[in-house]
Amino acid sequence: MGAPLAPIQVSSADPLPHLSIKDTPIETSSAQYILQQYTAASGGLKLQSSIRNAYAMGRVRMVASEFETAAGVVKTRSLSREAESGSFVLWQMAPEMWYVELAVGGSKVRAGCNGKLVWRHTPWLGAHAAKGPARPLRRSLQGLDPLTTASMFANAVCIGEKVVNGEDCFILKLCTDPETLKARSEGLAEIIRHVLFGYFSQKTGLLIQMEDSHLTRIQSSPGGEAVFWETTISSFMEDYRLVDGVMIAHSGRSFITLFRFGETAMSHTKTRMEEEWSIEEVAFNVPGLSIDCFIPPADIKSSSISESCELPQGDRSKGTGSTGSHQTKVAALEKPINSFDDDDYDDDEDEDDDSLWRV
Repeated sequence: MGAPLAPIQVSSADPLPHLSIKDTPIETSSAQYILQQYTAASGGLKLQSSIRNAYAMGRVRMVASEFETAAGVVKTRSLSREAESGSFVLWQMAPEMWYVELAVGGSKVRAGCNGKLVWRHTPWLGAHAAKGPARPLRRSLQGLDPLTTASMFANAVCIGEKVVNGEDCFILKLCTDPETLKARSEGLAEIIRHVLFGYFSQKTGLLIQMEDSHLTRIQSSPGGEAVFWETTISSFMEDYRLVDGVMIAHSGRSFITLFRFGETAMSHTKTRMEEEWSIEEVAFNVPGLSIDCFIPPADIKSSSISESCELPQGDRSKGTGSTGSHQTKVAALEKPINSFDDDDYDDDEDEDDDSLWRV
């Protein structure tokens, strides 16, 4: 779970659609009503619109739970070796600027957006720009930024109801438009679909679960056989508490599945992972935060990199990419984290370990 992005570009400055019943499909008007309830339950539009910037710091724990092949072999690794603890810091500033640093198991992933360009710095690809339009960080939608979350689902439809952790929820569905999918694709790597589901509690109005799935097709050569990667992330938000009048989820869990199929029937693989997180600090309207904190690193590569490069492809050798480093913006990012000795891992497991990040 390095720094996955939301499916589409949104602007929290744009007002939510006006609730309308006349000449509006029931699926659309129901979704509009649910979002109005969610906005009110999260603290209200007036209060959320007054937030100029935000800061959050938390802890994460990642586990590579199992790896499955077509032969039915499932490897469940010992928790003492695979559970990796760390921390993250997230800064946000209107309009549409953000910066995150995630440190787990001795490795760091940094990513940010200046409102126009999304960039990442990973151990295996170095600093690079993300292809496609500037999009929000998915982690901010996990109960940390209700205003952006409501904007994300502004064009969603209500498709039904479901019980989640004992709570009756409405289900909102958002499909990424073809233009955005095309902009995020590159060459022989095509993103076929990216769908986002939101499960909103009928009792509290809050977002209880968020699930998104995107499918990528990769061809080795024009006309060659294709390999498909389906990535599914399901996140559960818990422990909502008021912070300066805004409801923030202070803990949660994410379950990630990477499913590779194609080529031959016996070549598919499925990797399942789990992340647990907790929020330790949240602050709004932090004095002194400026747009200079969201400037991309100087060693950004001129060309953008497709999302397919983030997938753990076995035919690409593991590399460290650029060694340039973006200067840390706040001292909090340098807090020590738990780490593991690299000698504890076999070379054969390096690629599977990296798949924790390449989502």
